[in-house]
Amino acid sequence: MDRSAVTVLTTGANYGIGNAVALHTARLGYRSVCTVRSEEKAELVHRGAHDAGLSVETALLDVTDDAACEQVVEKYRPLALVNNAGYNSTGAIEDLDEAEARLCMETMAIAPLKLARLAMPHMRAAGWGRVIQMSSIIGRTTLPLCGWYQASKFALEAASDALRTEVASAGVSVVLIEPGAVKTGIWGEGVWSDDDRMLATPFTPSYQRLRKLMSMQDRLMNSPEKIARIVGRCLTDDRPRARYLIGLDAHLLVAMRRVLPTSIEDAIMRRALGLMTHPGNVEGLAT
Repeated sequence: MDRSAVTVLTTGANYGIGNAVALHTARLGYRSVCTVRSEEKAELVHRGAHDAGLSVETALLDVTDDAACEQVVEKYRPLALVNNAGYNSTGAIEDLDEAEARLCMETMAIAPLKLARLAMPHMRAAGWGRVIQMSSIIGRTTLPLCGWYQASKFALEAASDALRTEVASAGVSVVLIEPGAVKTGIWGEGVWSDDDRMLATPFTPSYQRLRKLMSMQDRLMNSPEKIARIVGRCLTDDRPRARYLIGLDAHLLVAMRRVLPTSIEDAIMRRALGLMTHPGNVEGLAT
């Protein structure tokens, strides 16, 4: 298929993985359209594409807005969809309210499948399509303090597995990208800033430890460009794999889950994040 006739729609593309994917798909010769949430962010994308000598189109979109999603998909009729838009809801289950949980699930579980559903008639008509879901290693294994984020990724993986078998006969491939830690701006938000909500909770010391662990891991993090190249392979390969596990940390976490009893795995995570004993719990027992 002529690549210039294939529109690749990438969501959440103003920085990080989404931006790298938008530029890489344009470099491969596809019509690259990416979504952002403001004109200011669109301008940043256009400036970066211009500097790279590439042509990238932008569309304003909040992926939780059903009507806007319908309009964007109908306008561009993508044959390839890269669902990358994300929301950082890192925090203990006790510390995040239901409104934040719903936004997390809407953004990273419901929206990607909604966009895939809307694009599917165009892919079926062409007899070819790609739905590339930006998941995570924590769509396959769990860590403390990331419960709702992980819930959205687990849901995305389960629904995508179902979708993959449902649309294969139409020539559409559904792919899950499962990177470990990635150098992306999403980790500069929420828990990683001095959020007041995280400074008056029993988990504050654990958030500080998690922050420190992430900073120590910085040199080992995958680059957005590496993830973009994998996405490029998913587009150009005749038979892309169902899953792409990316990064040493991702492989180690999967291996650990396979061989360690749950109790040992839990103990390792709790010790690493200082969750063995909280002073407040001890005082409560004493009274």
